[in-house]
Amino acid sequence: MSAYALIVEEGTQLARRIRRGEVPMTDDDVHADRYLIAEETLTAAGFTWYEVSNWATSPAGRCRHNELYWRGADWWGAGPGAHSHVGGVRWWNVKHPGAYAQALGEGRSPGAGRELLSAEERRVERILLELRLAKGCPLELLRPAGAAAAARALEDGLLEPEPYGRGRAVLTLRGRLLADAVVRDLVD
Repeated sequence: MSAYALIVEEGTQLARRIRRGEVPMTDDDVHADRYLIAEETLTAAGFTWYEVSNWATSPAGRCRHNELYWRGADWWGAGPGAHSHVGGVRWWNVKHPGAYAQALGEGRSPGAGRELLSAEERRVERILLELRLAKGCPLELLRPAGAAAAARALEDGLLEPEPYGRGRAVLTLRGRLLADAVVRDLVD
């Protein structure tokens, strides 16, 4: 089960409607309340969180494709706007379905861009993605400022004490609500 918060993307109809005042912008406190309801309801139904926005009743019920993203493994995406990551190279296709179909019809790659991450970018991305997992991320990925921030997060009840003692940063329920802020502090 996935429960992601809505992200309003620029250039979308929703973003234009919010800007014009036709639709209210989402509220962080409402998101947090709804997350807590999802956590309580899903836990009562036998689900366990395995990623900040995902729950399953067993390891077999997890979305293995998404787990590849979060662990930095290789994966192929097909279709308009799809992203892929193989051998440390990430690339993405054009978003518009017509442009995608035209490229394929003309025998051209529908690729819109690619990037090769530096070692530092991969380290930061590992913290960002692995901290979202119930398994957490290794504290050894953190630089001194990030390690100090992790100690503060532990004191503030944002990280679980037992995994922290074993060298892993694992978010508490409160930490999951503030995951973006925790990540920001750990990578600085």
